[in-house]
Amino acid sequence: MLGMGEGACPFEFNTDPATFKVGDQVSYRVTGSLEGMPFAGVLLEVHEDHVVLTSDPDDKASRMRATRESRPVVREEDVC
Repeated sequence: MLGMGEGACPFEFNTDPATFKVGDQVSYRVTGSLEGMPFAGVLLEVHEDHVVLTSDPDDKASRMRATRESRPVVREEDVC
């Protein structure tokens, strides 16, 4: 998100899937019509082969399964 205004990005993202832990902020991607747009989220669960994240930590129903990689990928149909 550098280049989207003046100054540095206001977020600090963990981009190392080997060190992911609950509460980390990550930049994630969405497939389909939202492909290419950056999103920010918080990890709720970390598993060996996937993560569960939210874009709204205050909304208990906002949970999305994503791949476990430097910028997790959420399928468009799983977006809450």
